[in-house]
Order: sequence, then C-alpha cells, then structure tokens
Amino acid sequence: PVDSTKDEFAGGTGILPVHQGLIEISQAPDAGGVYVAEVKIRFVNSRGEAVDKKGNPIEGRISEDFIRGELKLKAGDNYSADVVRSDLQQLQQLGLFEKVTVSTEEVGTDINVIYNVQERSARSFGVNASLDDDIGVAIPLSYTDRTFGTNPQRLLVEVQPSLRDVEYNLQFISPYVAAGDRLGYSVGAFRDRKTSDIFNNDIDLPNGNRVREIRMGGNLAVTRPLGDWRGTLGLNYTNISTRDRNLNIARRDELGNPLTFSGSGVDELYTVSFGATLDRRDNPFNPTSGSILSLSTEQSIPLGAGNLVSNKLLANYIQYVPVTLLGISESEELPEMLAFNLQAGTVIGDLPPTEAFRLGGRNSVRGYDSGDVGSGRSYFLASGEYRFPFGRDVGGVIFVDFASDLGTGDSVLGKPASVRDKPGTGAGVGVGVRVRSPFGLIRLDVGVSDGGEIKFVLGTKQRF
Repeated sequence: PVDSTKDEFAGGTGILPVHQGLIEISQAPDAGGVYVAEVKIRFVNSRGEAVDKKGNPIEGRISEDFIRGELKLKAGDNYSADVVRSDLQQLQQLGLFEKVTVSTEEVGTDINVIYNVQERSARSFGVNASLDDDIGVAIPLSYTDRTFGTNPQRLLVEVQPSLRDVEYNLQFISPYVAAGDRLGYSVGAFRDRKTSDIFNNDIDLPNGNRVREIRMGGNLAVTRPLGDWRGTLGLNYTNISTRDRNLNIARRDELGNPLTFSGSGVDELYTVSFGATLDRRDNPFNPTSGSILSLSTEQSIPLGAGNLVSNKLLANYIQYVPVTLLGISESEELPEMLAFNLQAGTVIGDLPPTEAFRLGGRNSVRGYDSGDVGSGRSYFLASGEYRFPFGRDVGGVIFVDFASDLGTGDSVLGKPASVRDKPGTGAGVGVGVRVRSPFGLIRLDVGVSDGGEIKFVLGTKQRF
C-alpha cells in the first residue's frame, strides 16, 4: 500500500511480485481485417539485434513452443492490438524476459507477427555492503534462479547478515501458464528488522532506545486471470514484535502508550487475502497511455497473540496520459506524459498500532521522511507527475504529492501519531531525474514539503 518498499514496509501480502523490465509494442500498420499468416518468435540481444557478432542467429534458452503456447494470437487470426497487449502482459508476468517488442511484416494481403524477445539471465547473484545506524555493517546478498524446475518457475533468495541480526526474503514462484490454463502459485518466507516509523519522532522506549519492529512469517498464494482481471488469493502469516536495540521485547513507549494490540509486545496476523488487477496500459512495463486498477481485501482470522478480527481494504488507480506540451521529440524509453496515482485504504475492526497506514516518504509524500505525515486507520494519497525526456536515456519529472489520514490518527491504539505531533495531512512538490542504465531505471527526486523541509530520494524504477 503506502511506502511499500522493503525498507519501509514489510509483510506477507500474498501478491506475486512484479519485476522491473520493458515491453514495447511497435507501431503496426492499420491491420483491421488483416489476417495473421504466421506468428514468429525471434530472440534478440540487449541492442535488439537478432544475430550475434559472427552473424549467427541468436539462440534462446527458452523453448519457442513454450512461448508460442503462452500467446493468444495464432496463425489465421484477425490481427488485434488488444490481443497483442494481452499476450505481452502474459509474457511479462512470467518473469523470464527483459524486453519484448512486437513487429509485423507484410505477406501479400496478410501479415506475419514477430515477437522479439530478450531473455533475462538464467541466474543472477548480487552482493553489497551498507552501514545502518541500527544494525551496523550489513552485507545484503541476493540470488535469482530463473531456470528452477520448469521454464517459468523461479527462485528468489535475499539474505542480509549484519553484526546484530539476519534478515531474509525467500520466494518460489510458478506464475500462471496460459498453455493448459495452469494456476500460478507462490510460496514465501521473510524476516525483516527496522526502526519503527510509527513510533518515531523522539518518543522512545523507557530505556532510551528507539523502537524496533521485527516482522517474520510466510505466505502462499495462487493466481489466474478472471476475465479481463488477474486475481490472486493468498494465505498469510505475520508475527510482529516491538523490541529495543538488543532485541528485548518492548511493550510500551516512554509515555506508557502500548506498542502492540495484545499488550505483550507481540501480535500475530493470520489472514486470507484476495486481490484483483485490471490492466489497461498500452505497455505493461513502460506505459505511455492507459490505466491500471488494483483492488484488494485482507481478512484476519482470530488466532494467536492478539486474537485479531479485522478487514483491510485497499484501492490503487494509475492513469497515464501522453502529451506534447513542450514539443519534445518522442522518446521510446522516457516519453513525455502526465501520470496520476490515487490510493485509498481503511481497516475495519481490530488494528495493531504497527499496522497503521504510514504516510510520508519516498513512495508516498516526497519531502517528508517515512511515516512523518501520519499513522492512521484510513488514508488517501494523490500524486501527479509530468514526465519529459532530455534525450533517449535521460528524463525529468515535476511532481506533486498529497496524503491524509482522513482524521483517523486518534483511532489507532495508543494514538502514536497524535502524541508525536504528526500533522495527519501533508503535501510535497519537487523535481527529479530519471536515467536509463544497464542496471535498470535510476531515479533521483528532490522534494519540498509544505513545511519547507527538503528531502532527497535516490532509488530505482518510477514512483508509479
């Protein structure tokens, strides 16, 4: 939901992850009433070339028959751009391709449709080092295997050992396979530690330590198309504990306010979640027009510490509008557009303080630190961006963000927002730069809050 990057929000949602990449649909001739003579699969490299340095055709790791089986468009069909977009969405959710473009070639009065696919690497490994004021020196390690089991299945492993703790995120994903209408499913386990952005702003524990949150658990989810929607049903378990620097259980802050719903310092969430997404974008990864709507509900089951009974409702809508306000030459990678994002959510029933919606931060209201706008039972968030290219691989962004807890800060147990003087409503404006690199899209934003504070955000991928 809000600020849902790994270091700012963690937990098992039961929703399959979406990975950054790029899929394009080349401009085809007006093909209304034109029949498809043949559907071809062509493997290309990162430069879009179909031959290697020796002039030999590039051979793919993934079977052409498997790819063709995932496509709705077949030889003899009437050409349809809508069907092609649906095919690209199906290929995208497999997680196997870095980029796919579609081109056509005339064959008499008919056309051949060519899917030009750039495969992701079969395996990747990453290692880094970071310094955190909570855990000290950490060494994040990551491993991804996209050849685990059958073609589309993949294994993701992230482990971050440090001087004080070990965090991890493990996932096995078998996405929906159109051939045979095979259900997609995922299994995951996680453990995450961070200083709390609910219990922040200089109100600490009685021993002077900042409040830490440790989340651990797992999830199981299944997914499949439901008409034009893609649905996901998940079972999730999350154990949330509040602790001090030495990981001793903490029950109350220095003002005596409870940190958990159970009062024991530990809350357990057993939930059933259902999400549905309607994707009307012209391009699943680098959209220039269209929209995407996501709706979800998560019902808790009264088990474990806290014995919670609640329902969380979330909605997220994004609209992309192509424009030529400055008459800048069109860029395939970073096109000129207006982008709008509306989000809303509420929790009905029992609400652990650690599960309040956190407003403010790099994926919420830029210009504020994470959680500094508010911590409420409900929220509304609106963002708008004007995106424009400087060149093929560099673009700019002008943005405005607004969020409100809708006056629900005091309805959270212990009133963590009120006692920390969080305003509950906040806005930010700013500018940013986007750079296409071999490692993906890099973004740098400078946000100014309505209180005059300036914050810098360095990250990857577009804000939305």
